Amino acid sequence: MTLQPGMRKDPKGPKMNEKVSLVVGASGISGLNLATHLAAQNDGKVYGLSRNPIAVEGVKPIAADLLDISALKQLLKDLGVTHAYFTTWLRQENEEKNCEVNGQMLTNLLDALQGPTLNHVTLVTGGKNYFGSFEDSGNFEVVTPYREDQLRKPGLNFYYTQEDILWDRAARDGFTWNVHRPQTIIGYALGNSMNMGVTLAVYATICKETNRPFIFPGSPVQYNGVADITDARILAKQIHWAATTPAAHNQAFNIDNGDIFRWSWMWQQIADYFRLVAAPYPGHATPLEIQMKDAGPAWNKIVQEYGLQKRDVHALAPWWHTDSDLSRPFESFDDMSKSRALGFLEYKKSSTSFTDLFDKLRAEKIIPSQE
Repeated sequence: MTLQPGMRKDPKGPKMNEKVSLVVGASGISGLNLATHLAAQNDGKVYGLSRNPIAVEGVKPIAADLLDISALKQLLKDLGVTHAYFTTWLRQENEEKNCEVNGQMLTNLLDALQGPTLNHVTLVTGGKNYFGSFEDSGNFEVVTPYREDQLRKPGLNFYYTQEDILWDRAARDGFTWNVHRPQTIIGYALGNSMNMGVTLAVYATICKETNRPFIFPGSPVQYNGVADITDARILAKQIHWAATTPAAHNQAFNIDNGDIFRWSWMWQQIADYFRLVAAPYPGHATPLEIQMKDAGPAWNKIVQEYGLQKRDVHALAPWWHTDSDLSRPFESFDDMSKSRALGFLEYKKSSTSFTDLFDKLRAEKIIPSQE
C-alpha cells in the first residue's frame, strides 16, 4: 500500500488518517486560544508545545525549547503530526538577531517534523509585515487598508525570514501552508510579551485604585485615527478554517474582528467598564513604560487587598508592546476581503473583545471584581 500524506504504517503511532495537531506556542495569546479551539472541535489529537506548558482541557502538553533541535526531534518523532501551527516568537535585542533566532526556531520545528505525515503548516505573523520591523516602524510609507498582495518593506524583518523558510520547505517537502497576519490581538493569556488587553486592564485597575488619571498613552494619530483589533478567538477560527479549506491553502490572510473604531471612542468604552473617568487626551504620547515604571508596590497592595493571583506587574503587563502599538505615527487597519470571498465570515464587536477579556480576568482573580 502506498502511504498518502497524513498516514502512518507504524502500529505504535497514530492510526492511519488520524488528524494530529501541534500548536507551537500554546501558552501564548494566539496559541492558547487556538489550542482551546482545536480541542473543542473533537477532531483528532491536539498537542500544545511551549517552554512552560499550561493545562488546557483536551490538549496534551509538551515542554520544549525550539532552539534545542536534538531534544525537539526526540520529543516529536513519534507523534505523527499532520497539522503544525507556529504561533510563537522570542524577542531579541535587534532585528538582525530577531531574524536569526526566530528563523532558526521555525527551521528546527520543520526539521523535527519532517516526514510523510505532515500535511499542513500554519505561521502566525502580524501587521509588521506591512509597516516594517520594530526598528523600522514609521520609516516607510504606509498604505491602508493593508492588503495581502502589498510589497514587502525594505530592510530586515523576521516575519519575512519566517515566510521564506516556510515557503521553501513547503515546496521541497510537499505540505500546504497558510500565513495569518493579525495586528493587535486581544484575548486571554498571562505573562506573554504581546498582550494589550491585559496591559490595559492592569493600567485601568491601578488608575482606579490609586486615583491616577486614566490617560490614553498613545500618539495623536492613534487617538484620532482609524484602527482595528483581532480577537484571539476569531484568529483561532480563521486558522482552523484555512487549514481545513483546500481553496484557502497556500495563501496569506489578514485577520481582524470585522469592524473599525477610533481610540478616542474605544478609550471611553474601557473607562466605562472600569467605572473610570477618561482623562482628557493631552495631545501627545505618555508611554506606559514610563508611567508604570514604579507600579510594583501599588500593584502588590492591590493584589493583597483583593486576594488576587500573585504575579509581577511588569511580567503581567508588557507595557513596551502596548506602547509600540499605540504610539504608531500612522493609521493601521486591514482589509479582510480575501478570506471573506472564500467563505470566512466570522465577526466580533471589538469593544466586546475587551469586555469579555476583562470579565475573564476578574473571574480568574487577575484584576479585582467590580464592586
